[in-house]
Amino acid sequence: MTLASYASLESQTKGRLHPEQEDPRRSPYQRDRDRIIHCGAFRRLEYKTQVFVNHEGDLFRTRLTHSLEVAQIGRAIARNLSLNEDLVEAIALAHDLGHTPFGHAGQDALNDCMREFAPEIGGFEHNLQSLRIVDELEERYASFNGLNLSFETRAGILKHCSARNARELGAVAQRFLDRTQPSLEAQLTNLADGIAYNNHDIDDGIRSGLLTLEQMREVPIFNEHYERVMWTYPDVKKGRRVISETIRSMINTLIVDLTQTTLSNISKHQIKTIEDVHHAPMLVSFSPAIAEQEIELKKFLMENLYRHYKVMRMTAKATMIIQELFKAFLLNPKLLPVDYQREDKIEQQRAIADYIAGMTDRYAMREYRQLFEV
Repeated sequence: MTLASYASLESQTKGRLHPEQEDPRRSPYQRDRDRIIHCGAFRRLEYKTQVFVNHEGDLFRTRLTHSLEVAQIGRAIARNLSLNEDLVEAIALAHDLGHTPFGHAGQDALNDCMREFAPEIGGFEHNLQSLRIVDELEERYASFNGLNLSFETRAGILKHCSARNARELGAVAQRFLDRTQPSLEAQLTNLADGIAYNNHDIDDGIRSGLLTLEQMREVPIFNEHYERVMWTYPDVKKGRRVISETIRSMINTLIVDLTQTTLSNISKHQIKTIEDVHHAPMLVSFSPAIAEQEIELKKFLMENLYRHYKVMRMTAKATMIIQELFKAFLLNPKLLPVDYQREDKIEQQRAIADYIAGMTDRYAMREYRQLFEV
């Protein structure tokens, strides 16, 4: 496929932190994707919570299945826009590598711990942790730490960054100081992430029984597609097929709308090169009507799924586990594996955060039981 002039072209990559001879059979972004798939942090995503703790059911999504779904949706949008699919896939597969156990509840708990007990470092943000993993923490190569990914993949992973952190991270975060935009591939992966988790959380929510079809029909974007499915397939009884068709229809509508709106934005701002992309407003977006429906859907899921009392019980348990582990390791670093013990106080705090963030749900629970249960 011929890429658009404003796409991220392999020939124009800014390269890697550590120079390497390129592979004649794979593009730089294909190599990035392959390195991400083979790394330990990616494998651990199989046992990290999306909404439901992994052991609560084999049919619920995990961070791993979510990342694969983001990559699939992202590639579809990239193909529609003549952008670099391989770069989108690499960013999508790496975007959640830094997530803690227990999903957002674990991140919030670790963030609070870092702010309270490690103010010199600051809080915890999974986005920065994902970059830290691919730049420093993975140990697979003899010549360097991390995965030595391409600049464009690393920049796409870094969705959010404070000015303080941007100054420390250097070139990969310079756009946060310059107030310029990331590549279109990075922009669309961010929205593909939202498409994936909103729609697939509906599926898991109904499957778990925490959401009902009647509740979902109160949400305009869902009800519109549900009625369309029932009209198209009048002989299909209510059940899994109807829910799946409704969600599939929603995702398709979102992809089409995002494609059309983004192409319109590109034309409106006369985008010709990737430099034009960097200096334009955010170009990848939904139309105002669809964006409003997406906001309504997110609000509904927050109130009815993420704050459901059963999910909140898991959140409370996750918060307690993360907080107690952090405090125990900080008070007595000898409880940590030797590889995570440090002499310097600040380095020790950072290592504790790395250790906890790298845990799977079940590993964190096992550590808690070993330390605190008789």
